[in-house]
Amino acid sequence: MSKAIQSVLLVIKEENSEARDLASEITSFLAEQGCAADCCEHRTDASGDPADAESSPFGLILVLGGDGTLISAARRLYRLGVPLIGLNLGQVGFLAELSRENWRRRLERVLRGQSRVSRRMLLSYRVLRDGKEAAQGVAVNDIVISRGSLARLIRLGMYFDGEPVTSMRSDGVIISTPTGSTAYSVSAGGPLLYPETDAYSVTPICPFLNGFKPLVLPADKPLSVEVECDAKRSDVYLTEDGQEVVPLSSGDLVMFERCARELLLVQTGGGTFFSRLIGKGFLQGG
Repeated sequence: MSKAIQSVLLVIKEENSEARDLASEITSFLAEQGCAADCCEHRTDASGDPADAESSPFGLILVLGGDGTLISAARRLYRLGVPLIGLNLGQVGFLAELSRENWRRRLERVLRGQSRVSRRMLLSYRVLRDGKEAAQGVAVNDIVISRGSLARLIRLGMYFDGEPVTSMRSDGVIISTPTGSTAYSVSAGGPLLYPETDAYSVTPICPFLNGFKPLVLPADKPLSVEVECDAKRSDVYLTEDGQEVVPLSSGDLVMFERCARELLLVQTGGGTFFSRLIGKGFLQGG
């Protein structure tokens, strides 16, 4: 970011008193810096939020909450084309650049244009049912197709760029962006992807008698997953970033491709990707 920031939108975690109090403190700080600020509460069920606008008057969006709040807000606000930065009030805070302790110093640098913007690919999906679109959406971290509460395996067919890849019985499959590779995917044995890699990963969840291994696929080609199991015997669901759920039926075809727009995340130079992996326990430091 080479230009100074003149206006900031603060998005605070829903019904969180700490976030509200800190937002008030940050608003006063921004005023001292000659920067205009507006504030709104992030509500997943809200309509008429800033994301409904065709353009944004803000130069920066600051999200106060945990990684979950940042991801949820980013999924709604990415299309404004405004860089986002998170202030961690949660547990892990892998995506957040700011903390309760350092936000003043780092935010001042951001306002002066002394930071960079990381461009992250997003993953879009469409659910086709009987040839018609039944659902669609965009994920920041991952899209998971999995079985429901019954302990039955589901059968999924997979196609990459129209070519058959496999038909497997498993608990499901995780389609992850590079940003989401440090989330559910890595817990299921998936690869860690550098955040700005132009690719996505496919990781099976407990495949049964199947040699299918996690894949890293180029983002310029589409992936399709077909629900082959009998929906009367097995509940199957699509979960978007672990937050939005879409029930699937036998014969549904879920089509994945890179989203036409990118997510812009501000980086303040507070640590590299690999130092974060070591700090959060994903890698062992030397």
